[in-house]
Amino acid sequence: MSETEQSADGAAAPGEMSLIEHLTELRNRIGVIMIGFIAIFLICFIRPYGSGTQNIADAVYIFLQAPLADILLERGGRMIFTGLHEGFFTQVKVSFFVAISITFPLILLQVWKFVAPGLYKTEKRAVMPFLMATPLLFILGAAMVYYIVIPLAWDFFLSFEVAGSEGALPIEVEPRISEYLSLVMRLMFAFGVSFELPVILLLLVRAGILTADDLAGKRKYAILLAFIAAAILTPPDVISQVLLAVPVIILYELSIVCARFMAKPSEPDAD
Repeated sequence: MSETEQSADGAAAPGEMSLIEHLTELRNRIGVIMIGFIAIFLICFIRPYGSGTQNIADAVYIFLQAPLADILLERGGRMIFTGLHEGFFTQVKVSFFVAISITFPLILLQVWKFVAPGLYKTEKRAVMPFLMATPLLFILGAAMVYYIVIPLAWDFFLSFEVAGSEGALPIEVEPRISEYLSLVMRLMFAFGVSFELPVILLLLVRAGILTADDLAGKRKYAILLAFIAAAILTPPDVISQVLLAVPVIILYELSIVCARFMAKPSEPDAD
């Protein structure tokens, strides 16, 4: 047996990693991710010493509820929590949300460091643009929710308030902090993941599983699935559903265009 072949007892050839070494490397990468996540979570959750001081979770929550606060403060509205534990778990949710958002690039980096040694240079060049586009597209989707979708959706929902009159009580909204936070995070996550569609489709095209013609031929099914997903992931109002479905359809069309550019002409047969 040559030195470049694997030995009979399963040991790795020179320059290669054994299965145990791969598992050890994977454990180390996961450990780095967990340490980073826990450290960021604690930094966000722990409240500085002193009464009335805010932690990072408080600041992030104020940022997340700002679109609703801009509307409710004009009407003298407020937010409430109805359980003694609700305020505490809201802090936990916000800290978790911040920690996973900041850790996401670290996760991608560790995945890349684990996979990259086994790739050729051409494969590394092919994967790198997708790796860089993933967090950018997620941020773009989350930003669209915060600055466009949420203000429009909140105006729509608050339009159902009824002013009091003689013999009738007013109907006013007093949102619970836990329900509001869950809705906002679900919207941001849904839009962020949906905006990853080009990355997924173009990776499948690069791998040869799909072609631009396949994507174009399934366009009508993609449009239908976009509206079905929007109906499931967003609140039950037409505005937010359309605002999710339309960008996803546009991203699908852009994926078709990019897939056509990625298609390489067939090479002539060798003499």
